[in-house]
Amino acid sequence: MMAFFWQRALLLSLAAAMSVYADMKLECRPDFVTLVWTERRSQADLSLFRLGNCFPTSISATEAVFSVDVNDCNFRRIVTGDHLMYTNDLTYSSAPDFTYPVACAYERPNNWYPLLYEPVFSTYGLGALVFHIGLMNADFSGPAESSTFPLGSFIPIMASVSQMTHQPLLLLLEECVAATTAELQLESTLYPIIANKGCLVDSLVSRSKFERRQKSSEIHLSLQAFRFGVGERVFIHCKLVAWDPNGTDHTKKACHYVKEHGWELLDNSAYSNLCDCCESDCKSRRSRSTASGKHGVVQNAVIGPLTITDVNS
Repeated sequence: MMAFFWQRALLLSLAAAMSVYADMKLECRPDFVTLVWTERRSQADLSLFRLGNCFPTSISATEAVFSVDVNDCNFRRIVTGDHLMYTNDLTYSSAPDFTYPVACAYERPNNWYPLLYEPVFSTYGLGALVFHIGLMNADFSGPAESSTFPLGSFIPIMASVSQMTHQPLLLLLEECVAATTAELQLESTLYPIIANKGCLVDSLVSRSKFERRQKSSEIHLSLQAFRFGVGERVFIHCKLVAWDPNGTDHTKKACHYVKEHGWELLDNSAYSNLCDCCESDCKSRRSRSTASGKHGVVQNAVIGPLTITDVNS
């Protein structure tokens, strides 16, 4: 858990009006959040509420209570000037389903600096974007409990992007490399994982694969632990792209290699011909520049350090 010393906490109001059928109370404490949803509809099933990917801590006849650490439940962390903001979504998965944004902000300590990255972006027609990438547990239901992986095991990685507007986004991993340094340098030795505009090249020599999407704004990667950097501190450097879901082409895609089948497009295998360039050079066939910024934004991110161990060495 991050050890922060907060001088004060600010409670941010919801970005949407509360329903006349319910009430929500949010308490933001250092490193900890308590959310109480009081439901006035007798037919509501309170077990169907989720805060991020977390189930209620307790349920009564009329209340769903979440008492959680801000490092859990897929809270997204943003730096905004002198504050650290943690945002999430409270969702209800039965008809009528709905989502309420939840946010807590804390005064940023003078001695606190981001360990990896704290991106906040504005882009054409989308408003503020927040990118996240991290190690997950085996079934992607929560954060990883360890950053040590035996050689040949799977390293579950999830990346996501959230936006203030409701316009959908497609998140892609355009490039990923492993290195033994937290910052890429000219002398860094690299191990390519994803290259050529979204091709999971590591899947040619391993069982690495993209997992079926749960949301277009998230991407899950099961990366088989490789021999590169065994026993050392390993960092995975990635380029994340938030893109128009209707703007995919040979340069905006997620492809992995399936043994005996060849390259396959994650989002629609019927269009796997977009992956045909994965062993050559993937270039856009569109005349319009993809650098215009009107289809999406790019963010560099780092995961690590993690350690790959070889039990036989």
